[in-house]
Amino acid sequence: MSDTFVHAMPYGARHLGDGRTRFRLWAPDVDAVSIECDDGHVSPMRALDDGWFECVFPADVGCGYRFRIGDDVAVPDPTSRRQVGGDVHGFSMVTDPAGYAWRHAGWHGRPWHETVIYELHAGALGGFHGVEMVLPHLASLGITAVQLMPIAEFAGERNWGYDGVLPFAPADAYGSPDDLKSLVDTAHGLGLMIFLDVVYNHFGPEGNYLGAYASPFFDESTHTPWGVAIGVATPQVGDYFVHNALYWLQEFRFDGLRFDAVHAIGNPGWLVTLADRVHAAVEPGRHVHLILENEANQANLLGRGRFDAQWNDDFHNALHVLLTGEKEGYYAHYHPPMDKLLRSLREGFAFQGEPMGGRRRGEPSAHLPPSRFVNFLQNHDQVGNRALGDRLSTLVSPETLEAALALLLLSPFVPMLFMGEEWASRTPFLFFTDFPDEDLREAVRNGRRKEFDAFTGFSGEDIPDPNEYATFTASIPVRDRERGDVRRTLVRELIALRQKHIAPHIEEARSLGAEEAGERAFVASWSLGGSSLTLFVNVGDADVTFAKPPSPSAAWLHGDAADVASVSRGLLPARRTLACLES
Repeated sequence: MSDTFVHAMPYGARHLGDGRTRFRLWAPDVDAVSIECDDGHVSPMRALDDGWFECVFPADVGCGYRFRIGDDVAVPDPTSRRQVGGDVHGFSMVTDPAGYAWRHAGWHGRPWHETVIYELHAGALGGFHGVEMVLPHLASLGITAVQLMPIAEFAGERNWGYDGVLPFAPADAYGSPDDLKSLVDTAHGLGLMIFLDVVYNHFGPEGNYLGAYASPFFDESTHTPWGVAIGVATPQVGDYFVHNALYWLQEFRFDGLRFDAVHAIGNPGWLVTLADRVHAAVEPGRHVHLILENEANQANLLGRGRFDAQWNDDFHNALHVLLTGEKEGYYAHYHPPMDKLLRSLREGFAFQGEPMGGRRRGEPSAHLPPSRFVNFLQNHDQVGNRALGDRLSTLVSPETLEAALALLLLSPFVPMLFMGEEWASRTPFLFFTDFPDEDLREAVRNGRRKEFDAFTGFSGEDIPDPNEYATFTASIPVRDRERGDVRRTLVRELIALRQKHIAPHIEEARSLGAEEAGERAFVASWSLGGSSLTLFVNVGDADVTFAKPPSPSAAWLHGDAADVASVSRGLLPARRTLACLES
């Protein structure tokens, strides 16, 4: 087996190995394009059919290049594998993607049912090398999949990643392409899958030049929260993003992709084609997983051969309201929370076609197994899009949060933790950017403050400035000194129980019902490998009684002897989750 991997792209720079490089650009809006290198060499490109331009030019690995599309306009390669100095306005770099020799080239991934995801921000953990250093800790917890927030090159030195403008170039602020490959390689050596969050619904606001020479990239008839939609229905545009997905999976050996906000792409047919093409290109025997974020709750996109699962905001939102009592913003749609939480436990989505915010949302999902839903208590959105970036650990008691963690990790859905959650971190995760353009910095600052003006408890002036370096450094997770070790031990124990008793059966698991047992308590059961799994959950501050205690023969997975004795009598203690298997 080869120890090097390269994705063959019809775009950009392809080093030919003899001091020359083939350059190719799709620029249907212009009549002439030249290639120019940072050593001063310039050459016109030959016009091909359908807006393509090409030339072979003396340029070796490390050479900086850009495309000149007018007397005063020179642009980076939209498929740049690396930007010189990380400058989204500057020269792209000729690279040798085959130059990295993989140590674990025979890695084939892990099956979906074993997945326990840990979402992190590479910059907050010290870049690609910093994340690499954290991997042994994550493997020791029982984490099986590390998911990076987007890493595509963006303007400035720090960003959440959703403002990327060069989707093929790993952000230079985090390290080189080979540094990223080393991170992935090390993860595989530890038995960890590694997923990447990719953004195909918009480009960032600074450094995107496609509109100057390839306007079909944008669909002016459709608008999203970030501007006009991406024109994926145009074959060359749709192919661009398919190649991007394959590039990360083949050249960097990522084990899966999380597709950001696909409802804003507005083209489910293209999504199906994307999944089909990815699955067809993956070598036999290799596990590659595709995950959606999709506010539309389109259950038809989920299943084998399509997308493995969707982030289930319904579970999070309903549980968050139950835990905190919050009902501002989108949480208003989940108040009161119990019915929606129980429906998500029974059927996946809480909204399956019912009205939400004046329009119908979702499709029936009860036919899907729990494995099609990624559940979480926290993630970058649900923490970072709060005004002050406050984590759940600052909003509820440690005991209550630990009961919720047991629900998350012992239910037969695919669980996800957010960085620092295993250490009971109380550090906020704030929204941060670093746009060099001062007008854009001011717009971001004012927009963020205006967004939260209507919320109670603070004013817009209280919102941390996203542009300040201190806003970024405040978001680096720190272990809670009092609770950190206890929480880490609990997480490790819960994941071990999950992998032994629950994970092998989640593809076939089916709900046996979920019923309220009190204002903030419930009992939920699933068929599981010939047995039934039952969770007794009370996130309230008072003990509750319930009608149907487990049988005396129940095998208890989680819960100390005193709590088990109470539940066996029909009394569920406050701030507890217990789990048992019954034949």
